[in-house]
Amino acid sequence: MSPEKGETGRPAARRVGVFGGTFNPIHVGHLRAAEEVREQLGLARMLFVPAADPPLKGRDEEPLAPAEQRLAWVEAAVAGHPGFEASGVELERGGKSYTVDTLRVLAERHPGDRLVFVVGCDAFRELGSWYEPEVLLSQSDFAVVTRPPTSEQEGLRDWIPADLQADFAFDPDAVLETAHHGSAGTRIERVAIPGLDISATDIRRRVRESRSIRYLVPEAIRESVIKSGAYAAAA
Repeated sequence: MSPEKGETGRPAARRVGVFGGTFNPIHVGHLRAAEEVREQLGLARMLFVPAADPPLKGRDEEPLAPAEQRLAWVEAAVAGHPGFEASGVELERGGKSYTVDTLRVLAERHPGDRLVFVVGCDAFRELGSWYEPEVLLSQSDFAVVTRPPTSEQEGLRDWIPADLQADFAFDPDAVLETAHHGSAGTRIERVAIPGLDISATDIRRRVRESRSIRYLVPEAIRESVIKSGAYAAAA
């Protein structure tokens, strides 16, 4: 794929995906989703960013493996893919893993690149509860990932927080799929991908029940996930 040209005729900034999440643990559904987005949007690279201390995760929920362990699993899972890279930026920074802070640091580390934050449509619907959502939408492009059976009648106009919709202009030919920030120049794109019925919740349950997780997680980390004890049944 040849690089796009900007208005000046020079090559446009390359687009780099930022795929955040707890990755508790990372599984093949995450990897396939990242590959679909990378391919459809022509991203030069995809950065996987495990959350160190996710602010929206309750302490009484299912166990969260240590951040260092989750990062190690991500590193092993993406090894060998020339377009995938693990980033420990949230572990290095410390404190709560606010996405707005992560994107600021990554923008400093990748000058000249155009960052594209990858997020599922369910999480995007809750953007109004995130820290500084208005800043988030102005500092990075967004790729909002949908899977079946998401309604084709729903889209960005429905999901962008109501008090922030005025900041965006919607593509009249694709009102559900594309929106442009009026002042910042960032854009939001809806990206539909095939559904894979794989979840980290199910994987953790299988580990607790001593059931197989083969072909659900990358083979490179399967034994480590089981032996880590992070998801073992309570004594």
